[in-house]
Amino acid sequence: MQQNSKRVSAYAEQKRAPPIPDSQHTVVVRSGTPQEGDVQRDRNGTPLQDLPSSVEAYLSYLASVRNVSPRTIEAYRQDLIRFIQYCTVIGKAVEQVESREIQDFVGTLSAEGAAAVSINRALSSLRGYFRYVVRHGWRQDNPCATIRNLRAPKQLPSFLWEAEMAQFVRTPERAGILWPERDKALILVMYSGGLRISELASLCVQDLDPDLRGGHVIGKGNRERQFFLSDEAREALMAYLPLRASRIPPDTRIQALFISSKGRGLSIPGIRWIIDQYARRSGIQKHIHPHALRHSFATHLVNSGCDVRLVQELLGHASLSTTQRYTHVNIEHLKKVYFSAHPHGQRTRK
Repeated sequence: MQQNSKRVSAYAEQKRAPPIPDSQHTVVVRSGTPQEGDVQRDRNGTPLQDLPSSVEAYLSYLASVRNVSPRTIEAYRQDLIRFIQYCTVIGKAVEQVESREIQDFVGTLSAEGAAAVSINRALSSLRGYFRYVVRHGWRQDNPCATIRNLRAPKQLPSFLWEAEMAQFVRTPERAGILWPERDKALILVMYSGGLRISELASLCVQDLDPDLRGGHVIGKGNRERQFFLSDEAREALMAYLPLRASRIPPDTRIQALFISSKGRGLSIPGIRWIIDQYARRSGIQKHIHPHALRHSFATHLVNSGCDVRLVQELLGHASLSTTQRYTHVNIEHLKKVYFSAHPHGQRTRK
């Protein structure tokens, strides 16, 4: 126990030194052969240590074989970098740690104030990494196998009620900023199709059905799925597409459905910024972000009685358990209706 306390104290001492933010530890994949004298550095010019070869191999496997999204891989990378820093302090190679060191690491994160959700994600990153290590024969056991996740409070996904969604859809026309026709179509396609922001950013004109009542998109895990569009979304697209054509520079072949005013495809940060501009002007007292539109899509379907398995297909969820959280939202809605309308419920609230 005393030895474990010394390890945690040593790591804490290092943490008190001026830290390098996690975002600066991004490992750049070099193209071509490194030149002699090349040193990998962060954005401040500080030299970075290379990741252990087993970690680099695992991250490469996630990208090339498992088709994991770049954003998820970056999250795993940051979790593993932080664990490597801890292993350096306690004097152990990352491939050689035992369960007790991982438990100490969890305790250290908790003592630093990390949320249970963040700690559980770090454990998930470590489990996946050590499974990969065992599968390749670099060690015999997975030291994470016996370590359980922390109990985390269940958080219902953020969403807009139907009336709030209708209000948000009207905001581009009412605000009169940016490109109202594009932005109304963007919001409606994202909401009506239940699309992730990455799916919307990669959506091309040819991915739409000729009648503009739906289309196809490549989702997580490189899985293709069909999505459908409401009449309102279809009408918004019909108003936007001629304007889109007029903004594209001559002799260019822009495939992206949603483009900037200069005729280039919108990036994920660009879409986030657009949604944020209208969220600020909508008059809705909620934090509205791109994924909230997808949450709203699923919640409205469940509240209307749509079978949860159909919602799973429409969202492109690999696991039904991921979709079932929207049934909890429906229960919360029922509670709200009960306490506001039922006489016994009103007395209970008093």
